[in-house]
Amino acid sequence: MDIKIVADSCCDLSEEIKKKTNIDIVPLTMRIGEKEYVDDDTLDKQDYIKAMKESRTAPSTSCPAVYDFMEKFREAKNIFVVTISSKLSGTYNSAMQAKQAILEEAGDRFIHVFDSMSACIGETLVSLKIHEHIKNNLKNLEIVDRVNSYIKEMKTFFVLENMDNLVKSGRLNPLVAKAAGILNIKPIMGSDNGNIRLVDKVRGYERALKRLVEVIGEEGSRLEEKVLGIAHCNCLQRALDFKNRIMERYNFKDIIIVGMSGISSTYANDGGLVIAF
Repeated sequence: MDIKIVADSCCDLSEEIKKKTNIDIVPLTMRIGEKEYVDDDTLDKQDYIKAMKESRTAPSTSCPAVYDFMEKFREAKNIFVVTISSKLSGTYNSAMQAKQAILEEAGDRFIHVFDSMSACIGETLVSLKIHEHIKNNLKNLEIVDRVNSYIKEMKTFFVLENMDNLVKSGRLNPLVAKAAGILNIKPIMGSDNGNIRLVDKVRGYERALKRLVEVIGEEGSRLEEKVLGIAHCNCLQRALDFKNRIMERYNFKDIIIVGMSGISSTYANDGGLVIAF
């Protein structure tokens, strides 16, 4: 079947997942000062993380142009698209405009754009769910129904080591951040219908991770049927240790670990972890 999965670059993929799914990525761009970074395979993530640390201002981000999506949509008759939450970025709207343009250009296409209501590893899991249903030969509209149900049920959480970008962007009061730093308070954040909510505040990163393990049990259900995804920003060992803690307590169907892309690193910053299930 002539079918393709397209996602924006906030969908974090390992080399193994890339080979298995052939998900096509449309990159976002980031800017620090006068320098622009394209979130694709050419990005030096260590250089980008270093530049974020050294900059006095937060990175700005730009969603893909409509034309970028249109180019991908021309490559197959059946297209499933996954984007970062529409409440965090204009990427969903860009993809929808591209869909409309392509259908006017060639009406014999099937294109469905999923608002992941998440980001990072949440997008990854949505893309993997689409791939699973394609392999099982489900019809297009059945895939749409099942994936929409999956998105509504999916949980996303993250723990930040560093809140500098939140301060630089004006999203967090500098005095609050300073107090949190002095007290070593680490926030546990979660998704809320595509927005971000505060789940808990814990003193110390290790305690925050222990608390996050508890939150999974408190807010999750039927975990044995689900895949847990872990995305890390420059902290693989931390992700592996967290996976081991999860395996000691819960019986997930599978657990996957991926490194963050540039755009995910912008949100999570150095040392951040994002999980979804």
